[in-house]
Amino acid sequence: MTEKLDDFLDALQLRIDEETRESYGQVAFERWREPLYMGIMENPDGCARITGSCGDTMQMFLRFDGEKVGDASFFSDGCGCSVVCGSFAAELAMGKTPDELTAIAGESILELTGNLPEEERHCAFLAAETLQAALDDYMKRNLKKKTLA
Repeated sequence: MTEKLDDFLDALQLRIDEETRESYGQVAFERWREPLYMGIMENPDGCARITGSCGDTMQMFLRFDGEKVGDASFFSDGCGCSVVCGSFAAELAMGKTPDELTAIAGESILELTGNLPEEERHCAFLAAETLQAALDDYMKRNLKKKTLA
């Protein structure tokens, strides 16, 4: 009995993997299976949390090393596509200055993901919006520090 259940579950997982790879493409599939930069950062220099129209919530965290992002991470309670897009947004942020971060948009994330279905593309825009809000938070905190100094 257990062996039949294990075989069924293995076959089901293979089918899910095949359908996901076909729908999302190899690049997004790999990031879905092993997301990078996922986690809540303690004491970030900038952070934001946005809930998209789809109901997914994305959080983005930035830590600067001098004038560039030294560490970035994200967390999402949403679908696999939100995780994929959050992961790519955090990756794009690494090593960027605030001015360079402003150029990261939903289209930038879509270019990296490859082949997201039309109905999932909004996840890239949620990730970009959350990244921009984290940058805004950093800029406000930085301005406040300079004003108090």
